[in-house]
Amino acid sequence: SWGWLDDSLVKDEVDVVAGDIRDPDSIRSAFSGVNVVFHLAALIGIPYSYSTPLAYVRTNVEGTVNVMQAARDAGVERMVHTSTSETYGTARYVPMDEAHPLQGQSPYSASKIGADKMAEAFHLSYGLPVTTVRPFNTYGPRQSSRAIVPTIITQALTSDELRLGNLSPARDLSYVFDTVEGFVSAAEHEDAVGRVVNIGSGREVSIGDLTEAIMRLVGRSLPIVLDGARMRPSDSEVERLLADNTRAKELLGWTPRHSLEEGLAGTIEWVKDHLDQFRVGAYVT
Repeated sequence: SWGWLDDSLVKDEVDVVAGDIRDPDSIRSAFSGVNVVFHLAALIGIPYSYSTPLAYVRTNVEGTVNVMQAARDAGVERMVHTSTSETYGTARYVPMDEAHPLQGQSPYSASKIGADKMAEAFHLSYGLPVTTVRPFNTYGPRQSSRAIVPTIITQALTSDELRLGNLSPARDLSYVFDTVEGFVSAAEHEDAVGRVVNIGSGREVSIGDLTEAIMRLVGRSLPIVLDGARMRPSDSEVERLLADNTRAKELLGWTPRHSLEEGLAGTIEWVKDHLDQFRVGAYVT
């Protein structure tokens, strides 16, 4: 199976190459004749990173070095590297611009900081034309239930209660269609080479308020049960993320086109049609 590509309208236009970013040879063969590379391969589950930190270093840091080296050897015209707002840690000021200090509050975020710095090093040391895109929390159709939005939606549609973790953290949520436009724009604009660019809505919402918004949209009111297994360690919890997207507007001409309410409505409709793809209620790390 190719996952969601099995049902894609453009699957016949996609060449799928089986490989592993920890294996330099498989990457080099995939980069042959390629002009632009979007590097999104990573281990991303934060809870899982507490159990297997070395796997995150090997995949996210060493794997990124392999990707950058292959891009350099292939002479690609543009490299777009995927960062994450988690590299900032809990906001020290808001909105958070690209100069905000970085803080490794989880093994995952620490590994992504390392990956970002390797991308920076390949640009400064070798002239690799790389742009680092730092998306805030992306959500939308096809997202797995390891993420908060599909976790809430699937439970709200099918369960008599919502089992969640900490409700107080605030996040800046971007609908996936807006995030994709940000990535494509980063590949198209020369002024973005060598830069880090936030992709975020500039609006924050607490997990508690997000839960209430989703329940309103599905037309249900359910009790919320706090599940200790879903809590991060206290010092590891990122309490607040809110993007300053000024640089994206100025360098890329990018602004989000979907409100949170529009994005949630679209995601709910998609999840309704694909509930059989989810293990509802299971805590996926």
